Amino acid sequence: MPELVPGRANRQLATKRMSEPETLFETRWLGLYRIGHWDFVRRPTGDACVGILAETPEGEILLVEQFRIPVQKRVIEIPAGIVGDEPEHAGEPLEETARRELLEETGYEAETVELLISTPTSAGMSSELTHLFHAKGLMKRHDGGGVAGENITVHRVRKGELRDWLRGKEAEGCLIDFKIHAALWIAGV
Repeated sequence: MPELVPGRANRQLATKRMSEPETLFETRWLGLYRIGHWDFVRRPTGDACVGILAETPEGEILLVEQFRIPVQKRVIEIPAGIVGDEPEHAGEPLEETARRELLEETGYEAETVELLISTPTSAGMSSELTHLFHAKGLMKRHDGGGVAGENITVHRVRKGELRDWLRGKEAEGCLIDFKIHAALWIAGV
C-alpha cells in the first residue's frame, strides 16, 4: 500500500468512496468491509436503524431493558430496531419501522411519530444511520416484550424521576444507552 500523507490520504479515500468496498467477512446480519485503509462494519440488509422516544399522555417515558450479548450486560434503551432487517420489512419507510418497533417492544401504538434527527450511529466504525423519533398519543395494545427471543422488559418512568431512576439502574449494573439522553435533549423533554 502506498504511503499516505496528509491531504493525499483524504483524496485517496474520497476516490475509494466511489468504488465498492472490499468484503472481508460477511454473515446474514453483519459484514466487515474495507475501503482504502479503513475497516468498518455494516448490515447487508441496510444502513439504518430507528430509536423512539415514547412519551405517554401521563407524562411518562417508555424505556426497554434487555440483555445485550456484545456488552454482556443488561442495557436500558429507548425502543429501537433495524430498518429492513427481515424480508417482509424490506423497503419499509422509517416512520413505519418506528411505529412497528414501538408496538413490538412496548405494546404501545403512537398517534403521532415525528422525526427528531438522523445521525451516524458510530461514524468511525459503522455505516449505519440512526433515525430518532418522538412518539406521542400512545395507546396500550398489549404487554410488549419484543419478538421471539428478545426478552424485553418495558419500563414506564415519570419524566421528573427519570434521572434518579437511570442512576438507580446504573447502580444495579445496567448500562444506559446514550440515545435516551440525546432524544430527550433534542425533543426538549
